[in-house]
Amino acid sequence: MPPTEATDTVDACNSLALRKAARYLSAAYDKALAPTGLRTTQFSILRHLSGREAITITALADMIAMDRTTLATNLKPLARENLVTVETSSTDRRARVVSITPDGQSRMEAALPYWCTVQAQFEENFGVDRAARLRATLEDVLEAGFDPWAE
Repeated sequence: MPPTEATDTVDACNSLALRKAARYLSAAYDKALAPTGLRTTQFSILRHLSGREAITITALADMIAMDRTTLATNLKPLARENLVTVETSSTDRRARVVSITPDGQSRMEAALPYWCTVQAQFEENFGVDRAARLRATLEDVLEAGFDPWAE
């Protein structure tokens, strides 16, 4: 379908609107997490790994909707700080598995109150119900029929 005058503007770009909001919120969460030395993405990775056995990089990438290469890049500083381990799978030599270390678990737990504070501030300012609807809508976006990381 060709663009129309109503949709042929930069302001009508869904990707731009989403990225602007994501940068805005990421900056707020990064600022809140700064005392822990974690960025929002790193915190999210540690939270997803917390309480789990080792998981393949592919499975973790699927869980957090990130391509494997970007995830591997994000895991490197966490591995350097001994917050995660990344090893070859014992059952499939082609796969790499990641797990949280005790130091990673401690760092994530130390960051959790900072995350909870900024989460509560956002929900207070934006509205608890609106925030829940926003998360549900954004989950729906993941089912929009695209396959951005298909090989």
